[in-house]
Amino acid sequence: MLTQASVSVKDLPNHDLVLRCQTGHRPDKTAFAELLRRYQSHVEKVLYHLAPDWQDRADLVQEVWIRVYRNIGRLNEPVKFQGWLSRIATNLFYDELRKRKRNATPLSLDAPLTFSDGEMDWEIAADTPAPDEELSRQEFYDQLKVAIADLPEAFRTTIVLREIEGMSYEEIAALTGASLGTVKSRIARARQRLQLQLQPYLDE
Repeated sequence: MLTQASVSVKDLPNHDLVLRCQTGHRPDKTAFAELLRRYQSHVEKVLYHLAPDWQDRADLVQEVWIRVYRNIGRLNEPVKFQGWLSRIATNLFYDELRKRKRNATPLSLDAPLTFSDGEMDWEIAADTPAPDEELSRQEFYDQLKVAIADLPEAFRTTIVLREIEGMSYEEIAALTGASLGTVKSRIARARQRLQLQLQPYLDE
């Protein structure tokens, strides 16, 4: 029978990797390196969505992993590692934003958004879209980017945190310093404005 120690870290589930990192005075180097390998692109994606124009994103990614290394022992639910990792990256972004004391428009409009709560369906269903359908799909996403760019910064931020990062209303409120009611209002108003602007495409 194989013991956990004899199993390659590449074969371990994420939960077990986190547990290995929580055993001992410092995180297990091989287990931590495997977590980094698996989630490096996720951290890069989070920071890209939040700060696409920042030239030092690579430095921020490195700082995220430093914070993970120092604090992974405090993670009470290893199965929620990815969400915890996203919050660390997002908190770091807000820390840096406050330090820079400037008005930024940090959200990326390069990637299409998929809303999870069913209020707005951005997907155009087709197994093998015809050329005209593909053109329509591209036109829709182009208009979506324009519509989001027209939103006030606070609306854009809450939409990204909610729909891309998957944060709860409570988490967004704690992160941004806005009240829960304000967060809900911003998201509702942002969706209403987007839906109004994109109505011709949603009706097709």
